[in-house]
Parts: sequence; C-alpha cells; structure tokens
Amino acid sequence: MGTYLPNTKKVQQEMLQEIGAGSFDALFAHIPEEVRLKELKLPSGLCEMDAFNEMETISEKNRRFKHIFRGAGAYNHYIPAIVGSVTGKEEFVTAYTPYQAEISQGILQSIFEYQTMICELMGMDTSNASVYDGATAAAEAVAMCRERKREVAYVSATSNPQVIEVIRTYCYASNTRVELIPEKDGVTDVDALKAALNETSACFYMQQPNFYGIVEDADALSAVVHEAGAKFIMGCNPIALAVMKTPAECGADVAVGEGQPLGLPMAFGGPYLGFMTATSKMARKLPGRIVGETVDRDGKRAYVLTLQAREQHIRREKASSNICSNQALCALTAAVYLSSMGEEGMKQVASLCISKAHYLAEELQKAGLRMKYNHSYFHEFVTVSDGKSKEILNALEQQGILGGLMLNEDEILWCATEKNTKSEIDTVAGIVKEVCGA
Repeated sequence: MGTYLPNTKKVQQEMLQEIGAGSFDALFAHIPEEVRLKELKLPSGLCEMDAFNEMETISEKNRRFKHIFRGAGAYNHYIPAIVGSVTGKEEFVTAYTPYQAEISQGILQSIFEYQTMICELMGMDTSNASVYDGATAAAEAVAMCRERKREVAYVSATSNPQVIEVIRTYCYASNTRVELIPEKDGVTDVDALKAALNETSACFYMQQPNFYGIVEDADALSAVVHEAGAKFIMGCNPIALAVMKTPAECGADVAVGEGQPLGLPMAFGGPYLGFMTATSKMARKLPGRIVGETVDRDGKRAYVLTLQAREQHIRREKASSNICSNQALCALTAAVYLSSMGEEGMKQVASLCISKAHYLAEELQKAGLRMKYNHSYFHEFVTVSDGKSKEILNALEQQGILGGLMLNEDEILWCATEKNTKSEIDTVAGIVKEVCGA
C-alpha cells in the first residue's frame, strides 16, 4: 500500500477549491495553532529483516508466563491444532459480516452451526450470531428484559466486577436503575433478593459459577425471580456446562456468557466472543443477527438472516439495542472447537478442571493457606493468606509462574484448568509453603 495514491496533488487542489478552501491550512483553520502537528519526525524506513528484528526486540519487553493459575474471566485452556488450521484459512480470516446475505452462504452456514451448538450447550431455544464479549452480552440481556413498568435490574454482587460495571454503563444510558443483591458467605443472598424484588423489577442477573468460583443455587434464585414476575438471566462458563445443569434446566429466560474458553487464546484480552441464548418467548428480543435455515426455489438448503427488525438502525432512540455486528471469526472458532472436542471431550476437559482445582486447593492448604468459603466450586476458589498475598504472588512470578488474582492483602482467587500439571501444582505449593513458613 506504500505506493497507493488515492488522488494527485492537482485533484486535491480541485477538491479544496470546490469546498472553498484555498489550502489544507485553511481547511483546518478552526483547529488552534498550538495543537496542530506541523511535521512527523519519523526515522528512516527499515528493510524487512531489520524491521522484524526490531519488532522482536520490542516484544521481548512483554512478560510471558508459561504456567498460569489465574482465571477471573479469561482462562488458559488447551486449543486443539485443528482449530487454528480451519479458522486460519484466508476465506474465513478475511470475511467480516454478511451484509449481502444471499451471496454469503458459507459464512452464514458457519454462524448457523455456531448458533446450533451454543443452543445445545445451553439447552436454550435460540441463539444470536454473537456479540462483542461476555460483559456486553450480559448488558444486552438486561436490556432485553426491560419493559414499560419494569425498569429496575438486579445483579448479584458475586458476579465478575467488570461485568457489573459494563451493565451499569449500559443501564445508565437507558435510565435503567441497577441494584446489587449482596453476597452472603460467597453466594447470592436469596433472602435479600426476595425482599428486593417487586412489581418494578425487570430482571435478575447471576453468574454460574460465580466470580469466586462457587456453584450457586440457580434453581432457588430462578424460583424467587419468577415468583416476582421478573426475568432470570444466567451468565455461564461454557466449559462448566459440560458437567453442570444447563441454564434451561435452571429456568433461565436468557443465558449469556464469555466464549473465550471455547478455543480462543488469552491473547492479551481479546478479541473475545459474547454468546447470547434465550427461550423461544424471548427470541424476538435478541439483539443483533440471527441466521436461519431454509430452502431456495429449487428445494436446496440455504441460509438467511432472519428475525431482523433492524430497530438498531431505524429507531435508534427507541431501540432495545444498537448492536448491529457480530464476532464472526471468533464464533467460527468456538464452533470448530466444539466440533473437534465433541460431547465427551468437553466433559473430559470439565472433569480435569475440577479435579486439578481441588488438588491445587488441597496442596495450598497443606502449604499454609486457608479456604475462605466452604461451598462446591468448579475450577476457581479463594484462599486466605494472612497478609501475604503480594509476597506469594511475587515469589511465584520470580519462578515464571502467574499466580492467582489478588483480591486484597489477605485473599487470592486461584484457577486451575486441564493444562496445569501435577508437577506445576506441586511447585506452586512448595513456593507458597516457603513464603508462609508452613
């Protein structure tokens, strides 16, 4: 693109004269002189080999951990080689979004397959083509549930703090009041939820497992929410659903979550994938795109964009959502991952996560830490260290290990996945034991 010239100097001058500006300086005269950039003092260009070496030198400033024991929303799972092999094909990488659906049959089919598998995993009736990330999905789900006389959204305080903030941001713009339901011993306070809900309640959002890794009593929460006439939203870990009750079985009206564990690398925080599913009664309120399957005039299978009210474009100020895109490549990645793993593979990953997390917890307790909560957990848990959290994490970092997330001076949120070996866990426990003097 270095030799690409969009127009010549002569054409540029003609354009300036057409709009009544004699020069580029005149065109930007409204910009204060002191903030204008007069020239770019860039170094001379490099040859390809030197440029590569320079970029490699810069990249070495990053600290890359081989052993990771941190989750809190982004998880270090193994990604089968077939995932990158398929999604790395040029026809997938370069395809953005099906604006002209009829000639985008390949990308539409990939989205349809993704929707189908996500619905199977969630047990729900319908799925959209994805949104930007899990936090966006949670906020969009809250917007789906708002009605004229029901404009208060309740969120469990045991949810991921970053998700809560995104929900607050979305709701602020739509004048929807957000109320936090407090936690009690690491789980949602059911009695507090019951007391808070009333005829103005639109919905309640909870995370399963919650931010502390604990498995919540979703059935009890669902019953309380529905008794008040509100909608029940579940934010789910897709790997955990391989061995846990589905949102549908828990009575969820909308089930959302972060799709990063489904074949997407941690990658410095993105791009990620927000999945959204709902019951058939809520299908028409799902934002964004939904791909459907039909037949053409010759009776052959075909794919279309369906249920597109497109209120995002034509009634922006009254729309429930302004999302008009999707994470097509990330959604394809999730679909390929689910296809390659299959039902048994997903169960095996989830089982390994559980067993390794519990082994890690046992070894950390032997090393001198205490469990903060006495609840069932999936692959994350919180330990108490009597003011030594920072010291523990620093000691691990010196050995090339990224420890858990420090919640405060006393508490650490740990995570283990199928990638963490027994040897790694024993090393972590040994370092913690040395710090704690146990």
